Amino acid sequence: MDAAVALWEFLSVGAVALFSFLAIAAWSESRRREREAYYRTEAIRKLAESTPDVAASALEFLREQERNDKERVRAQIKIAGLVTCGVGIGMMVFLWALIREAPIYLSGSIPLLIGVALLAWSYIPALRD
Repeated sequence: MDAAVALWEFLSVGAVALFSFLAIAAWSESRRREREAYYRTEAIRKLAESTPDVAASALEFLREQERNDKERVRAQIKIAGLVTCGVGIGMMVFLWALIREAPIYLSGSIPLLIGVALLAWSYIPALRD
């Protein structure tokens, strides 16, 4: 068998396996989120049907959970911004070391500025609201 054919077969099987895994992972994640939402809704419904004290605490629980979700998203955006800034800086250093004659390294400023925008969005409250 030719080496190119073997390489093509290996890569095609690997691509099919990778995308099959990604599809199953996405499906299982969506099922998990669906179950969590269902159980959360059922628990809150049962709490709301009880006495007014418990209903008020259920509302407070919902507000607290919403604040926690917003904080988690904000932390994820901070991490994404830091990673993107790191990729931009690394790309600039790599391209500068690779080709010093032309300012091709400035193409690393694109991911760097995207990372800065993500960080600014996560830190400046006026941009989020």
